[in-house]
Amino acid sequence: MFLESPQNWKDYSLIDSGNFEKLERFGSYVLIRPEPKALWKPSLPEKEWLNMAHTKFTAGAGFGKSGKEDTGTWKMLKKMPEQWYIRYNLPDTSFKLRLGLTSFKHVGVFPEQSPNWNFIYKNSKELVEKFSSVKKEDGSPLKPKVLNLFAYTGAASLAARCAGADTTHLDSVRQVVTWARGNMENSGLDNIRWVVEDALKFVKREAKRGNKYNGLILDPPAYGHGPDGEKWKLDELLFELLTECSKIVAPKDAFMVLNLYSNGYSAMLADTAVRTAFDLLPGKDSDVSLTCGELMLKDSFNKNIPLSVFSRLRR
Repeated sequence: MFLESPQNWKDYSLIDSGNFEKLERFGSYVLIRPEPKALWKPSLPEKEWLNMAHTKFTAGAGFGKSGKEDTGTWKMLKKMPEQWYIRYNLPDTSFKLRLGLTSFKHVGVFPEQSPNWNFIYKNSKELVEKFSSVKKEDGSPLKPKVLNLFAYTGAASLAARCAGADTTHLDSVRQVVTWARGNMENSGLDNIRWVVEDALKFVKREAKRGNKYNGLILDPPAYGHGPDGEKWKLDELLFELLTECSKIVAPKDAFMVLNLYSNGYSAMLADTAVRTAFDLLPGKDSDVSLTCGELMLKDSFNKNIPLSVFSRLRR
């Protein structure tokens, strides 16, 4: 099992954490946001946090209850824009992400996900190079197809597209798909396919059509709704989703990333769910690599905040 965190990211750092909050720098701006897993005391005094921070999120009544997040407000401590850009560097390229102060403490990026972006880029690029000698009917090189489900503002989609993959980005919220499109354009990229749809419905439809993908990215929320009001509850639908996804992942030259945020899930659970849904029995598939672990943020005082678990498949 692996423990991974952002490495050498110039535009992001977790400065300190504690008292159920985190002090983070995104580009030129420092934010204070709620963090329920920061159970310990901060390393720096409160006065120093407030001196460094440009803004602080204050949660409204009922924040975090029943697995949901109520809205809150940002208290401005220093002058800063409500929207700004940061850059993420891959080994030989980069992409840009627009950040913004939303009413749900989020800013448009989950920094701990950067190790997954690296995995997506690396594996997409390897497949692009492998497929380059195969020509389509029009004479152009065949490209690996990557599908990003629950894709939010698109960092994982941009990582796949930067590698040259034929990328489909799906989310049920039209506003965040528009946000992701802006990130693509500001990164100098193009030709991502945009889909506003319920993820499980889309996957079932693709399976019936016999469509296959060489890369599959799943980052499902604990709760949510589709564009037509479909209810999503991860505990009830995760295994069905994985089983349907197993039908659309190519039998070879393929990868998958599953990321889970729910507090009740472990890396071992994610690993077992993937193995079972994809029928990967020990010793049966020698050409399949399956790894699992946790993604975390490490502050400058070496305090670690575990934030999600992952399972990654390659074959």
